[in-house]
Amino acid sequence: MNTIKLKADLESFFNEDLGAADLTSEAIFAPGEQGSGTYTAKAPGIICGLPVVASGFELFDPQVEVHPHVNEGDRVEAGDDIITVHGSIRSLLSAERVLLNLLQRMSGIATMTDKAAQIVKGTRTRVTDTRKTTPGLRMFEKYAVTVGGGFNHRFGLYDAVMIKDNHIAYSGSIAKAVQKVRAKLGHTVKIEVETTCPEEVREAVQAKPDIIMFDNLTPEQILHLIPEVPEWIVTEASGGIDLSNLASYAGCGVDYISLGCLTHSVRALDISFNLVSALKGAEPQKGVIQ
Repeated sequence: MNTIKLKADLESFFNEDLGAADLTSEAIFAPGEQGSGTYTAKAPGIICGLPVVASGFELFDPQVEVHPHVNEGDRVEAGDDIITVHGSIRSLLSAERVLLNLLQRMSGIATMTDKAAQIVKGTRTRVTDTRKTTPGLRMFEKYAVTVGGGFNHRFGLYDAVMIKDNHIAYSGSIAKAVQKVRAKLGHTVKIEVETTCPEEVREAVQAKPDIIMFDNLTPEQILHLIPEVPEWIVTEASGGIDLSNLASYAGCGVDYISLGCLTHSVRALDISFNLVSALKGAEPQKGVIQ
């Protein structure tokens, strides 16, 4: 994860939430009041985002102490403590929601990816993500996929070529589209071609791209077409695939299956933040921060 970008993103997220000031916390707590807060899992899953939480508190208030109870990528059960922070109550409460949102979403993605990875386990197929990510959160979401045992597809339009239906229609053919790309780009850039029928698969094979995607084809169609693709061309299945039908596509023999559901419709892992206030001369007060 790009730590420079991480810091810039966290600054932006904090500014969006904080604005001019945390009116509630600054009205209730004095600057010197100390306390501790613990992030606790309320559902089973894979934890992802501990470095983000640590970096977030360090950025917000370097005096906050961060003590993780688990490691990145660990599986937790409901009731397990994930990470405890200690410091200024103002800082803990002003920063916790932004960081909790990220921890929940990233853990949800890692959890779903782990389920997908378990389904394809024992086959040659790897699970990968797509560009169907939340704007502003792509780095976080794609990182979470890797923590869950998946792999990353291209990060954006800039790091690989994917020739899709509109590119092909404008160019006139798959072969012409591939030729145009090869004439302008260097040898280190991978070229992927999206195919939607047997005829396009065969045309793509003749054009010799690095990757051929079977888009919205059935497992039976892909199984029939795989023998026509040379071993040195990477194969990918995509379109309409989720955890319910993933196993049937893994049995087709493709190298990768890309799943938009890992990021575009994932459910965040349920995690709470509980504050224990260490007010002088008072009993500790515990409550869930909304």
